Amino acid sequence: MRVAITRGVSPGIARCELTHLERAPIDLERACTQHDAYERCLTSLGCDLRVLPTEPDLPDSVFVEDGAIVLDEVAIITRPGARSRRPETIGIADALGLYRRLVHIAAPGTIDGGDVQVVDRTAYIGLSERTNEHAVEQVRTTLAPFGYTVIAVPLTGCLHLKTAIGLVAPNTLLINRNWVDASAFQGVRMIDVDPAEPWAACALLVGDTVIYPAGFDRTCARLTDAGIRTREVEVGELAKAEGGVTCCSLIFNT
Repeated sequence: MRVAITRGVSPGIARCELTHLERAPIDLERACTQHDAYERCLTSLGCDLRVLPTEPDLPDSVFVEDGAIVLDEVAIITRPGARSRRPETIGIADALGLYRRLVHIAAPGTIDGGDVQVVDRTAYIGLSERTNEHAVEQVRTTLAPFGYTVIAVPLTGCLHLKTAIGLVAPNTLLINRNWVDASAFQGVRMIDVDPAEPWAACALLVGDTVIYPAGFDRTCARLTDAGIRTREVEVGELAKAEGGVTCCSLIFNT
């Protein structure tokens, strides 16, 4: 069974953390409507939703991906780089403890789940303003017994690694080469975002379908030309909080 952990949009999302975007008004009602449609898309692709309680005092809490790294063998509970986000992991750990053995990142390590992209048995981890080398080493130590290779990847110009790359098929990444060095992904097939759509790399692979943000028509056409099936969803209000289609769920098999 494929499980997707989600959490509703916080009424306080307007107070979200921002790093690379100017603050813009967020329409809470519209954000909730878009998130509801996103959840319905997950369900239609075979996910069994586990919806966590909404957190009014945690503005970024809809972005559950940042609270954990979930693999078949273990779930790593993160220590988010933004101090205000660290309480988010409590409910996520409680939910994941029903399915996985838990390991917790310890200080001085900081890491957001959005900085971690697993391709086969390699975990690529973005070194960002939210994720540091201390956490990378802890992840490397945790995953070594399971045969994973961990590769740290410097970022520039974007919040998370999954802003710069997206897994769109087995061993296939959608990539913005201006934000991450493509040479880090040796042996991986790459599809470039359209140059006019720098924010188009974030994509969520569920089974054999990619949940993809609406509005990036040129890059979406490239995916279609590559034989990749997409389902577009509107996430424009959540994007104002530096969120995307990967951020709003934790998906794994039981």
